[in-house]
Amino acid sequence: MKGGHTYMIKLIAVDMDGTFLNDQKTYNKSRFEQLLKQMQQQNIHFVVASGNQYFQLRSFFPDNYQDIAFVSENGANIVLGETAFYNAELDPSAIPAILESIEQTNPSALIICGKNSAYIADSISDKGFEYASFYYPQIKKLTNLQMVTQENDALFKFALSHSPDNMPVALEALKEKLAPWLIPVTSGHEDIDLIIPGVHKFSGLQRLGELWQIKPEEMMAFGDSGNDLEMLENVKYSYAMANASKPVQAAANYSIGSNNTEDLLDTIQQVCQGTFVY
Repeated sequence: MKGGHTYMIKLIAVDMDGTFLNDQKTYNKSRFEQLLKQMQQQNIHFVVASGNQYFQLRSFFPDNYQDIAFVSENGANIVLGETAFYNAELDPSAIPAILESIEQTNPSALIICGKNSAYIADSISDKGFEYASFYYPQIKKLTNLQMVTQENDALFKFALSHSPDNMPVALEALKEKLAPWLIPVTSGHEDIDLIIPGVHKFSGLQRLGELWQIKPEEMMAFGDSGNDLEMLENVKYSYAMANASKPVQAAANYSIGSNNTEDLLDTIQQVCQGTFVY
């Protein structure tokens, strides 16, 4: 309730890892499918908002991805079902300097994310490539990552990993080295996403809000990591998972159980059944 006016929820956005998915990377599919039908009947849009690749996110919903909007790559690639809606793009001429700055921080892994594919150095170990392929099913090895500018792809994000000990130092170094091209945000575990300024999950929700005539006051969102901050700070009905980092918990208006409970689905059910307390 703000200013004496109650806004009904018309859009529900969920982060995936650590939020919608449990620690086994699964969810209650039969229950969700029933809830999705109810959301459709009530003209509530369901949005997946994640730092992961569109092709990976879509794979979790093989039977109903057509009915879902995907704010993938932290808002840099938005797809409605399988219809491209928006994608950001870095200036290709900036890529060599960006790569040089990133490599100075000695990441244990580095992935360049584009609309058509992700790209990784062919020196990656088999185990490392298998791990990367889970999050980026469309991925290509390059002998030299500087060759990525020859791929005729829209590049919009870098994903890198650091050891826990090196993470804080690397994060600060990247903030200094990459301004104003990219902003580093934590994305869970020891991972860092480098995103284009002004392009994040909430900017993606704003674009969808403009398309569907939905205000932030009419949105609900769930998240757990640093790349959820803008979304949780600006959406009225924002929830931090119990497993969320402290900054994320502070950013959200409400808290909820961990990703290993079904509290998130319980809340969606309350919205659909009209028992949600505004």
